[in-house]
Amino acid sequence: MSSARFASVTAADACPCGRAHPSRRSPRPSSYGECCGRWHAGSPAPDAESLMRSRYSAFVLGLHDYLLATWHASTRPTDLTLDPQLKWLGLQVLAHHTVDATHAQVRFVARSRWQGKGQRLEERSRFVLEERRWWYVDGDDMGQPPVRSPL
Repeated sequence: MSSARFASVTAADACPCGRAHPSRRSPRPSSYGECCGRWHAGSPAPDAESLMRSRYSAFVLGLHDYLLATWHASTRPTDLTLDPQLKWLGLQVLAHHTVDATHAQVRFVARSRWQGKGQRLEERSRFVLEERRWWYVDGDDMGQPPVRSPL
């Protein structure tokens, strides 16, 4: 039986999403309580990037219900299985693009390790604002194309 578990944080710990503290004089990361912890506690994320970061943190922390609750009803799966053996290692937001008043895209790289192998997910996620809340709709894998054999 595996002893793997999801990460845990306190409000004072650095937020798993890695967002820098809003003070330009301080390079330290934001605390979980002042960053994604607010959104996990029920406050709506103010923009698509904040929602995306909070969803990454939810994957790190194994917050299954939060992930489903922030997924748009039109694309939400009926169930979601999270693997506690998957260790999330970091998030880098590459771009946040507002398409119009109710649509946005966030491009990011999330690094992880599973069964001793490093993995890299690069995705362009789409979000929609409805009823004053941002929702994750779907995403495109922007990773490297498959390597073709020279034969």
